[in-house]
This record gives sequence, C-alpha cells and structure tokens, in this order.
Amino acid sequence: MGFAAPFLWSLIVYLLLTAGSGNVIAWSPGELVAGIVIAAIIGYATKDVMDEKVGYFFNPKRWLLFIVYAIGPFFFAMAKANLDVAYRVITGKIRPGIVKISPDLTRDESRTLLANSITLTPGTFTLEIDDEGNFYVHWINVPPGKEKPTPEELCGYLPKWARRIGE
Repeated sequence: MGFAAPFLWSLIVYLLLTAGSGNVIAWSPGELVAGIVIAAIIGYATKDVMDEKVGYFFNPKRWLLFIVYAIGPFFFAMAKANLDVAYRVITGKIRPGIVKISPDLTRDESRTLLANSITLTPGTFTLEIDDEGNFYVHWINVPPGKEKPTPEELCGYLPKWARRIGE
C-alpha cells in the first residue's frame, strides 16, 4: 500500500481542484497528464510516511469528525474571534503577548490540527510547539493575571476537538 494510497489521494485532490479545465469533459488531456505526474511524484515522496499512517489517515470516523468540527465548532470560534478582534481594533483595547499552553496532545496530527486552528482564528498565532507538546502562542489580548492561561482560556473547546479527531 506504500505508493498506491498517497498516489490515489493526491490524484483525487488534484482532480477536484482542477475540475472544469476541459471543454468536453471535466479535465483537459494535459491536465490529466499533469495530475498523474504530480500524484506520482507525491506518492513516491510520501510512500514511507503513508505506510505508517494509512489506517490512521483514511479512517472515515476521523474525516466525519473533522467535517463536523470545521463546519460547527471551528466556524463558531472563528466568527466569535473576528468580532472580538474588530472590537479591539476599534477601541484600541489590546494587550498583546506570548503565552504558553499545555494542551496535553500526544500525536503530531492532533497538535497540527490545534496549531492550525489557533493560527486561523483571528487574534492568535501559534509560534512554536516544543518537544514536550507545549504551544507558544501570540495572543492579541492577554488579560491581566492570565500570562499562563489554560488551553480553554486561550482557545476554548478547540483542544478537546483536536484530541477527539487526532488521538
């Protein structure tokens, strides 16, 4: 399964992203050839990684949870953060700083999901994840006395969802 899984996955994603490039069918012949070549390169380059993670990566439960997360909790957190940042920009009430949180996530996949969720949420930016799994985050408004916040104080329920999806 080493080469086949990443090749097929890459080809499917490529074809979805380039759908409609042809006149008669959904893809032009050149687009199909380019997709096969690019997918083959990606498949070869990632075959060893995917061998270890194929069961993990293609788990339908994880994908369903991720879709629910993206449409529901993450979208809500992002909308709420947008309003908060707009308020802070208008009023000038900001107190930026770098904080450290320990969400206790053990897998790289769940850490990546949380780090990306934090970074995509306005007002926060993940700077680093150390070897122990601690996150260093730039926060637009560090409340007084909260220089060492809990993960829930910084990003609400996002760590719980990252754990549910990635671990």
